[in-house]
Amino acid sequence: MSGRFPHLFSEIAIGNCTIPNRIVSTGHHTYLSDGAPDERLVAYHEARAKGGAGLIVSEIVAVHETAGFSQNLLKASSPEAIPAYARMVKACQAHGTRMFAQLFHPGREVLSAWSGMLPVAWAPSAVPNERFHIMPKPMSAALIRDIVAGFGTTTANLAEAGFDGFEIVASHGYLPAQFLNPRVNLRDDAYGGDFDRRTKFLSDVVAAVRSCAQDRVVGVRISGAEMDSDGLTEAEVVEVCRAIARDVDYLSVVAGTSASLGGSVHIVPPMGLEHGYVAPFAEAIKTACHVPVVVTGRINQPQIAEQLIAGGSADLCGMTRAMICDPAMASKARDDRLDDIRACIGCNQACIGRAHKGLGISCIQYPESGRELKFCEPPGIVRRKRIVVAGGGPAGMKAAAVAAARGHDVTLFERSRQLGGQARIAQTLPGREEFGGIIGNLEREMMLAGVAVVKGTEVNADLIRASEADAVIVATGAKPYIPALEGLSEAHVLTAWDVLEDKAKVGASVVIADWRSDWIALGLAERLAGDGCSVTLCVNAAMVGETLQLYTRNHHVARLHKLGVTIRTHARLFGADGETVYFQDTLSEEPIVLEGIESLVLSLGHKADETLEAELTGLGVELRTIGDCVVPRTAEEAVYEGLVAGWDI
Repeated sequence: MSGRFPHLFSEIAIGNCTIPNRIVSTGHHTYLSDGAPDERLVAYHEARAKGGAGLIVSEIVAVHETAGFSQNLLKASSPEAIPAYARMVKACQAHGTRMFAQLFHPGREVLSAWSGMLPVAWAPSAVPNERFHIMPKPMSAALIRDIVAGFGTTTANLAEAGFDGFEIVASHGYLPAQFLNPRVNLRDDAYGGDFDRRTKFLSDVVAAVRSCAQDRVVGVRISGAEMDSDGLTEAEVVEVCRAIARDVDYLSVVAGTSASLGGSVHIVPPMGLEHGYVAPFAEAIKTACHVPVVVTGRINQPQIAEQLIAGGSADLCGMTRAMICDPAMASKARDDRLDDIRACIGCNQACIGRAHKGLGISCIQYPESGRELKFCEPPGIVRRKRIVVAGGGPAGMKAAAVAAARGHDVTLFERSRQLGGQARIAQTLPGREEFGGIIGNLEREMMLAGVAVVKGTEVNADLIRASEADAVIVATGAKPYIPALEGLSEAHVLTAWDVLEDKAKVGASVVIADWRSDWIALGLAERLAGDGCSVTLCVNAAMVGETLQLYTRNHHVARLHKLGVTIRTHARLFGADGETVYFQDTLSEEPIVLEGIESLVLSLGHKADETLEAELTGLGVELRTIGDCVVPRTAEEAVYEGLVAGWDI
């Protein structure tokens, strides 16, 4: 038990299983394995077990052939899969962590064309979903019974593999939730109609799992509210939980639904949502049901988890992204090393962002996540080098920390008086304030590794000669790109950086020209509209925020809609003339003319700062370039390249 976190680090009994603490890595799709757990997935989960997680819920395991959801989906319908799962379970249990298996059927919530062709999705009734635009096929009673049996068969195999418990996914509008919802389940048979018949499917699944679980824990994951006009309401969910509570050992509470764009934001809530905002739903269920309750949703720090448990909102806290960002978060909290915790900033960029691309999960702050086999032990050094890192943005800070941790003598120079690079600018945007956390986290890594930091000093060839450096890592970043377009010198033209750093005044009527279609223009539009400006956002893409992870994008676009921001898509900046800005429709090539514009703000991407690289080339020193000074991209690439440079140099 931790003196600072007495509730968080106390044991809890769930059924006949004792969990050593209240920190849970909840089920999440990693895209690291296909079919059955491989070495990558084992290493990923073991890192969190070694880091002190009390309970790990493995990612979704499909229970039936109709449960195809996406690529890289785990299955366990055959006994042949048992050894692979057993290796994963034993690896985690060896560290004292308990492990539950997550049992899954998506129903109509199937990723469109994930296999290359449009799927046949199955549901209680032929009611389409809004997000994937899929019309499902109604299940026959025989198919329903077969799927229920599939839950049992899968449970039996996973029980043989040694799992401590089983979690039925009835959250986020997936198949059990579809049966529960009277607006989605339009049946009039044993599985639809009144409340008792709508709950029959879930009750039958619970019974099938229980009968095959070998006296292990059985729980249900459910959305406390689906946060959608057609979704399950809080009152409906409480009624369901009350009905099944006597048959389960615990309930795991989340929010949202996969069925709509707005509801799906809550599957992996971005940083614009409050920490622990799901807690009221969990508390309502806990009060009504009197079984242990897990709550998940923007709980990224042990202080938050301790408060929720101590206040009675829940008994355990899902802290999944917190442990993607820092697998040792639990042990650091237990040992009162709070300053050493690398806090998740809720950016969604490399965790769910990579997963939605079918790529293995990771973290922009800690790219070692999901790559545990590749970055398991830092390579030893043959000779201690004197290394200069030029640039104190995310790329440079990560490179410096990793190189110093390996034993090199590292000095980082930052030309400004503050570390952070573009992350320092990003944190000034509304809803992006937490992004600045990456600066403090990487600064802490540098301090622990023994990096010497010099601010307000620009690196040049003379400095490198004087320092007698053996190697230089150039991480000088990028600058705003300003194209040579007709009339820009005649209009009131500002860059996004000018506005965010308060270097210029903006008029009352503003047009933002957005080429990158990322978070910068979105945040600019919200900030300026919030300041009272009339804002038109013209994006050179099919949708605003097109390059962003969809939950993050949809959350921010909703905020723009509420502020009355005018959004024009397929708009290529052509030029300006006084108070008129000219765009060209990228599809029709027709002109778009906006008049009465007092300020034109350019968010047209960045241009690599290659000045130092050119100056140092031929100097006779080992030279590495990383991040945006190679070519402008995102913080994910910058930090990853910093890791690789520090690892290899």
